[in-house]
Amino acid sequence: MSEHIEITRANGIQTIRMNRPDKKNAITRAMYDAMAQALRDGEADDATRVHVFFGVPGAFSAGNDLADFLAVATGGEVGREVWAFLEALASTDKPVLSGVDGIAVGIGTTLNLHCDLTFATARTVLRTPFVDLGLVPEAASSLLVPNLIGHQRAFALLCMGKGMTADEAMASGLIAKVVEEDALEAAVLDAATRLAAKPREALRISRALLRPSRDAVTGRIKEEGRLFAERLRSDEARQAFQAFMARKG
Repeated sequence: MSEHIEITRANGIQTIRMNRPDKKNAITRAMYDAMAQALRDGEADDATRVHVFFGVPGAFSAGNDLADFLAVATGGEVGREVWAFLEALASTDKPVLSGVDGIAVGIGTTLNLHCDLTFATARTVLRTPFVDLGLVPEAASSLLVPNLIGHQRAFALLCMGKGMTADEAMASGLIAKVVEEDALEAAVLDAATRLAAKPREALRISRALLRPSRDAVTGRIKEEGRLFAERLRSDEARQAFQAFMARKG
């Protein structure tokens, strides 16, 4: 488990909070592992009816910890934790909600594609700089984003790396609602509470009817994962990570 992932369960709601504020919630392998296990445990727990993801004020997630990426790019082992998390996320039968405030980069954006309702604040910007890092989209975003917002806007987000404001994301259908910063968590938990009170099986079936084929989504996650792992070991990626880390230093 990870000290940077806080799991609580109450009133039918499992809350998964990323809490690594000093690194803007950059996600480590241990954090992925803890979130994957929480999803699996919540799915198996009859008392849990809804999953909710939160970050910290100003930072939902800065994306994958680039130190882990650099370790792979310079000869380290590709961990399974991120793919296990994505597979668990894509395989949920229970509703998944998220509250996003501020930074939402890479997986900080694509995680929300698997959420049934995402609330965000006005200062939130969605950004996926995969190509800039010598990488490719992940989390089945190459399948889900074009289906949601069309090829051109998907290309701008996933290939150009153009940021999308919360208002733009709501207008395009990527998020449900923009709320005030101090109202974010209450709005998400209110929606989660209402969902938790609904007839369980009817909600499960209705949700499944609305969502893309699970096989298609998990198949795309695996395809992207294979290509992502190849790209992590590329000269382009190694140079991009080293340049980024040098700028940070």
